[in-house]
Amino acid sequence: MDKETLRREMRSIRQTMREEEIAAASDRLAGRLFAHPLYRAAKTLYVYLSANQEVRTDEIIRQARKDGKLVAAPKVCGSELRFFWLNESTTLQTGSFGILEPVNGQEADDPTALVLLPGLAFDRSGRRLGYGGGYYDRFLARETEHPTLALCYGFQLVDELPAEPHDVTAGAVLVAE
Repeated sequence: MDKETLRREMRSIRQTMREEEIAAASDRLAGRLFAHPLYRAAKTLYVYLSANQEVRTDEIIRQARKDGKLVAAPKVCGSELRFFWLNESTTLQTGSFGILEPVNGQEADDPTALVLLPGLAFDRSGRRLGYGGGYYDRFLARETEHPTLALCYGFQLVDELPAEPHDVTAGAVLVAE
């Protein structure tokens, strides 16, 4: 199956999810994340701000702060993805692609931050099917020291994804089953 067909299929399945299913799966994944060695070792988290039916990250952000971790969120700047620190004074507004982004604040600068990857599908080898813009692939190609971890619903884990040379894989994939 080609990438565009798989994207449409995954979006279609995700759109059928009820809010209760999303919340329950997100809670299970947050618990798995907090116990994961990559999370426990991280001093900083680069976290996507969830939109639509993505695995929710609000609780992850709250707990990471309670755990003493620094947290940053992505912002699309032209063709690049950059991360900006989140704190009590950070203003968020709808930005590129209808996703909340930080408006103010300082650009994050931890080359070893754990990056949580959003996506439409993942495979057991860590390959990721994103939304098609290549923002995370370009970011991680530039910032090569970052450990990466993906959070996904059970239906998003497939046996094998088509891959291209520029596709960056996740170091680990956590699945809500």
